[in-house]
Amino acid sequence: MKHCLAVIALFVFSLTAHAGLNKWVDADGKVHYSDTPPPENVKTETVRNIAGKGQAEAPATYSSKSYAEREAELKKSKQTKEEAATKKAQEEAEAETKKRNCTASQNNLRMLQETSRIVTYDANGGKVYLDEAAREQRLNEARKNISTYCD
Repeated sequence: MKHCLAVIALFVFSLTAHAGLNKWVDADGKVHYSDTPPPENVKTETVRNIAGKGQAEAPATYSSKSYAEREAELKKSKQTKEEAATKKAQEEAEAETKKRNCTASQNNLRMLQETSRIVTYDANGGKVYLDEAAREQRLNEARKNISTYCD
């Protein structure tokens, strides 16, 4: 008999677990929580069911991603970031090289314009003085390099 009463008592208490919880504020500004509905003239708000019973299922359009899919997305985004960083580093290196070439070309042009006699060395290590035509050719090359590297 005791077992029967215990089972019936548990059954009765479990029925109240599905009851909704209502929240309302009375005229004095006091907040009330109750499973019984409030008076007719009071605006109520239904509080979510924390037990999880009686709630609607997740929408059909919702699909959680598996661990493998999330891992693949993470790897893809990491690879994209690494490629962007590599590309940026390469562009910075190219810009630095272009800047150095510009400076060298400007110094070369200045030296050719300011110096009257230019000396070069041949294959045997002997001094060779540049004539005016060779000097003019090197000046044109220096100007061309400046227009290429110093934009």
